[in-house]
Amino acid sequence: MHDRTESAPPSTAADSEFEREPVPAEARVGFRNLLGVYAGENIAGTELMIGPLFVAAGVSAADLILGLLVGNVLAVASWMLLTAPIAVRARLTLYYHLERICGRRLVTLYNLANGLLFCFLAGAMITISATAVGVLLKFPMPALSDTLPNSLSWCVAVLAVGLVIAAVAAKGYRFVAWVADLAAPWMVLVFLGFGIVGLKEFLHSTGQPFRTPADAWALFSEVIWTGGDPLPGKLKFTFWHVTFFAWFCNMAVHVGMADLSLLRFARKSWYSAAAAAGMYLGHFMAWICAAVLYALQLHLDRTHLTPLPGPLASAACGLTGLLCVIVAGWTTANPTIYRAGLAFQAVMPRVSRVKVTFVTGMLAAVAGMFPAITMKLLDFVALYGLLLMPMGAVLFMDFWVLPRLGLRPMIAAATGLSWNSAAAWAWFGTLAACLLLVQVAGIPIFFVGLPGWFIASAVYVALSRLQQARLSPGLRRDTP
Repeated sequence: MHDRTESAPPSTAADSEFEREPVPAEARVGFRNLLGVYAGENIAGTELMIGPLFVAAGVSAADLILGLLVGNVLAVASWMLLTAPIAVRARLTLYYHLERICGRRLVTLYNLANGLLFCFLAGAMITISATAVGVLLKFPMPALSDTLPNSLSWCVAVLAVGLVIAAVAAKGYRFVAWVADLAAPWMVLVFLGFGIVGLKEFLHSTGQPFRTPADAWALFSEVIWTGGDPLPGKLKFTFWHVTFFAWFCNMAVHVGMADLSLLRFARKSWYSAAAAAGMYLGHFMAWICAAVLYALQLHLDRTHLTPLPGPLASAACGLTGLLCVIVAGWTTANPTIYRAGLAFQAVMPRVSRVKVTFVTGMLAAVAGMFPAITMKLLDFVALYGLLLMPMGAVLFMDFWVLPRLGLRPMIAAATGLSWNSAAAWAWFGTLAACLLLVQVAGIPIFFVGLPGWFIASAVYVALSRLQQARLSPGLRRDTP
């Protein structure tokens, strides 16, 4: 039977992104390249939104530090053990790999959902960068509690930031990595500066000593992260909340396998350890430093509850802080739009990836005009990871488990199926089960990803057995 997934022409040297073929040896990259990408993507303006969450949630200093240490270890392990081994063996984008498993119709639905979710996430990054432009140029900005843009200047600033980001992402993986390589070391130092300045201001306003480790711990545990009541409307965080949030805030890209599209370029699987740079510089150091700035803001004015990244950075480090927020939002949005562009390009394989990615970037910029997206960023991060996670489980089981059970992997490529019902039921059924856990059982959304992964895996394997028993007469004997 004709393999319809092979209908697109192979990549050319001009675009060299290998959207529908394995990445060849001469195009693969080293550890340092990935180090810059992960550091640049995860040291972001969004850290100035997420770090304050822990202060608002009333977490204690011990629970925060230990939870971030453990949660980020689990996140790095997810990249290294789940995503990277498949990436360096198959060397396909997530979207083409899923097409060969799920069939053209099902993967088109998935790619549209995936691309739109990444667009909205990138739009939030653009919004955050634009708050720094607003402080710099002194034009009116909407509060993050607003829904609509409030001025022409705001719209122009967002579009200008989005235009630059779209142009970089459209250049492809290597250019995205080069930009991140340049920006990441400087951003690390600036975020560290945020924390140092915040601590200095705390000491000045409280008069507490800061000469010994015991003095430092007293400031952290008694003034900044006290373990008291959360702010109104916020969930109380414990060690487990912090751990699972740190682990699964990137669920879409490691457990959900979106980073197959990046790690397929890695020469070796262990290079995925570069994700630790993003986790411990971004999701540890930067979150803590941002939390210090927000705790200082609350200490000085208990009525000033909104953490606006631009003003927070400006108050701490002036012009340098503002530039850091602009660049940090940029380096985070670049790979996000690159992934979204690949998702949309997989739906339209005969359209140039460069054109699709550029249009995707501008769509993200339009989304970034609406501050409501950023206001709901934390909920959105959990939701988009949950929506994409089941297909990551499907891909993992298809690659590793089905062959060991004597079942055919990549069934759509082998048979020409356009809708793999086993994968569809695993995706939709898992989402329904997770929704019940959240809505009926009242479990926080970032706790349900772990049981959801096992549900999706079990459903896919069980239904694949039934499906392939019916389809076996038509299966080709050659490996897809």
